Amino acid sequence: MEKTIEKLTGDTEGVSYEFPVFRFVGSDRAAPRAYLQAALHAGELPGTVAIDALMPKLAKAEAEGRIRGSLTVVPWANPIGRAQYQFGDHQGRFHSGTRTNFNRDFPLVDRPDPALIPESDLATVDEKLKARLLQLSLGHDIVLDLHCDDEGEPYLYVPAELWPAMSDCAAAMGVAGVLLWKGESGAAFEEASFHPHLKAGTATDKLVVTTVEYRGIADVYRVTAEGDAEGLYRLLVARGVIVDPAVPTPGPFKGVVAPLENVDMMPAPKAGAILYDVKPGDRVKKGDRLATIVHKPGEPDGHAEVIAPQDGFILTRRSHRITRAGDDLVKLLGASRSADARSGALED
Repeated sequence: MEKTIEKLTGDTEGVSYEFPVFRFVGSDRAAPRAYLQAALHAGELPGTVAIDALMPKLAKAEAEGRIRGSLTVVPWANPIGRAQYQFGDHQGRFHSGTRTNFNRDFPLVDRPDPALIPESDLATVDEKLKARLLQLSLGHDIVLDLHCDDEGEPYLYVPAELWPAMSDCAAAMGVAGVLLWKGESGAAFEEASFHPHLKAGTATDKLVVTTVEYRGIADVYRVTAEGDAEGLYRLLVARGVIVDPAVPTPGPFKGVVAPLENVDMMPAPKAGAILYDVKPGDRVKKGDRLATIVHKPGEPDGHAEVIAPQDGFILTRRSHRITRAGDDLVKLLGASRSADARSGALED
């Protein structure tokens, strides 16, 4: 294993950031190559601890000569967001200097060639980070961007063009659901990783590109980290990056699969306190109550109900219990297109 340090010059004199990159060299140049990164949204740590649990498995495979395809691993991909606190509260989703989501506005290039990504000394530091992460990832056959939701079941965002070829990956990782997207997603990292293959016509059934959502932001536990690491390892074995005869071939994927257009986000009708009637993993019927918003406590007309518009599967819900009117509360995966179907990214 080789460890290098990536350094980013900040937007003012005397400020810089750095993050480590780990590389495992494969024995077969023809074997698939894999890139894994976590915590692009810097406070989303289930993927970071999953990589921490995965690293000893990779080291053992390397020592035993079982790594066929080269691996690049970035356990904490966002040193800028990692350092952002406001009044003691961590702020790792948006860059405070530009107000831009760290997982939006990545460069889009027409071929999977790192040399095509523009570099500029006048770019803001978050733009420099995005350019460098994409440079590190291009050229790999497997690109996994590890995130998490507020509270939720584990699930994947997968380009529709790569499904069902990626169903073995979903089965290997043991996720509960898969959301299929097509078109644009705000130039998120996943889109920027897939776009060059789509434009160049190199998107084959051997390509794996996905955003992995590991449950909720507070689900940072040793047991889930070990389980997620096992899932990542199974994927790497299934796709031929690592050789391990003890790992069985993934069976069929049995989770929920839905296009992005079938997701009902269920906005809050009023501002107030949220009383949930459902949790991630529940199945609901049309007309079921999902939550009640207590907007005028103690008054007869002070409750507003949130009702399921169709049968479906509760994938996620918000972790906070205070809401503004219009805030999205749950992701309901339905069998039909949502009346409020959204294109691009589901959330800011």
